[in-house]
Amino acid sequence: MNTKVLTAHVPVSLAEKVDQIAARMERSRGWIMKQALSAWVDQEEERRRMTLEAMADIEAGQVIEHQSVQAWAESLGSDKPLSAPR
Repeated sequence: MNTKVLTAHVPVSLAEKVDQIAARMERSRGWIMKQALSAWVDQEEERRRMTLEAMADIEAGQVIEHQSVQAWAESLGSDKPLSAPR
């Protein structure tokens, strides 16, 4: 696999935590960083996918009125919670 070196300045306290985790897991700092960066990229890609999906729903008129959601949320702590709005 081709690789590319990325460099970042991080706070000393964060670098020390990475080093501690690497030692505890008996892995290299690079391995820890690669795992963390990969998880973050996956999370951001999923966030983008969900945002685009939500925007498409809005364009299609598939929305729930704010008042309905607020009433539902306020009812959750009551004896008779409302069904989730659809």
